[in-house]
Amino acid sequence: MLKKLLSLLAACCAASAFAAVDVNTATAEDLNALKGIGPAMSTRIVEERKNGNFKDWDDLKARVKGIGNKKAGKLSEQGLTVGGASYDGAAAKAPKNKGKKAAKRAAKKASAAE
Repeated sequence: MLKKLLSLLAACCAASAFAAVDVNTATAEDLNALKGIGPAMSTRIVEERKNGNFKDWDDLKARVKGIGNKKAGKLSEQGLTVGGASYDGAAAKAPKNKGKKAAKRAAKKASAAE
């Protein structure tokens, strides 16, 4: 019985650790808990939010220095949302030729191994 209770408690703690944090309602402490946001950035976010809630990810990126496509993707993966929405621009902004370069490297290694 004690093992079940402990595992339930651990599951609840794990679930709360991955809970979504909305940039429009989060405190500076909530934002600081995310990897990639320190005290300076959380202060910029909270101060800029005083001018009005962020409408979407593009609005957040435009208004807060230091948040671009890459950072937005990483923060979204950690549970940060804007108005409840996750950032979906990370996949669209991926390098286009990465697959071709990897294929060339693999072919070069294969020919070198022969």
